Formats: sequence, structure tokens, C-alpha cells
Amino acid sequence: MSTDLHYVTRPSTLSENAPLLIMCHGYGSDENDLFSFAEELPKELMIISVRAPYQLQPYGNAWYAINFDAEKGKWSDNEQAIQSRYKIATFIDYACNTYEVNADNVTLLGFSQGTILSYSVALTYPEKVKNIIALSGYINEAIIPESQNPDNYKHLDFYCSHGSVDQVIPVDWARRSKPFLDKLEIKNTYSEFPVGHGVAPQNFYEFKDWLVKRI
Repeated sequence: MSTDLHYVTRPSTLSENAPLLIMCHGYGSDENDLFSFAEELPKELMIISVRAPYQLQPYGNAWYAINFDAEKGKWSDNEQAIQSRYKIATFIDYACNTYEVNADNVTLLGFSQGTILSYSVALTYPEKVKNIIALSGYINEAIIPESQNPDNYKHLDFYCSHGSVDQVIPVDWARRSKPFLDKLEIKNTYSEFPVGHGVAPQNFYEFKDWLVKRI
């Protein structure tokens, strides 16, 4: 089994059955962005940070195109987003087959566009993931299944956070995630921090503590 996605890894200290953490960066970034968190996270985690498939000019990558000149705010290419959702889902299978990891203990960590995709992967392929860390993103209902069965989601657990003065993705969009997940009876926690489109130190320590309890 192979993958066409470029990625970097930080090996686990465990020789087998390691919990797996897959990182999905935001629009215009690359695999090294979130990977800067890796050294601060539990050593037993196998960490993989993935580069999004669409290259931007002059640099950076995206999971799908955004037309910033669109009439109604930002317009997302949902077809590309759905293709990237599938790429991440198949990458999870690839990682579980390639490395000595526990396929029942997979965490997705996303930022911004990577979070939008992480929500979509978890709600479309819930059998592939367990925990989701959703930083500075929102649920795009156009790229998740129209009908959801709460029975499929009982094992999922979400940590969601957002900057209260985020100038890129309005905090109101992020605030909808909790009622959406609550309605599906999915375990979740939601936090806000007084920052813009980024991860405050206290945000990092909170999601790290959350993750440590779940791996």
C-alpha cells in the first residue's frame, strides 16, 4: 500500500501498538508547521505530519482551493475538499499498515483548513479515527454525509478550540460545532482563547492534557 502524500514522522518510543497522531496543516502552510508541536507531545505517540496535495504559488499548500474574491465571503472548492477527505482517509490506512501502530487509537490534529478536513474525515469515516483535535476550524456541512447515525460515532471524542478574535474564520462558525456534535451525542469539549487565527500557549497545554488522558 502506498500514498501520494508527502509527510514527516516522529517515531514512537513503543516498538508496537503505538497510538497514532496525524497532523493536517492549514491553508498556505506545509507539514513542518504543526510538526513543531511534536517534541512537546507524549513520546509514546507515533506522529505523522502530512503535506496537503495542492501546491500554491509562490509557496505553501492547500487541501482545497479557496476563492477569496467570491461574492459571498470565502468560497471553498468542496469537490477538492471531498477528494482530500478521501486522501486523508486512505492515508490513515496506509499509516496503520506501514508503521507499528494501533489502528484503534488514531488521533487527527488539524488547524484551520486541516481542521475542516478532520471533522469531515471523522464524520464520514468514523471507523478510522478515535480522537480529533480541531483547532481554529469549523464543520463544513457540505462535505459531510447528509444523514448521520449516532451509533457510528459513540467512540469519537473531539477537542475543539478557537480564537475569540479570529480574523480568518469567524468564531461564530466554530461555536456551531458543539451543538452540532452534541446533537449526534458525540463526546466533545469546546474552548476559546483571546487570540486571532493561531494557537495560544495555554491552548496547546489544554489540548495536550486532553490528549494525554485519551491515549
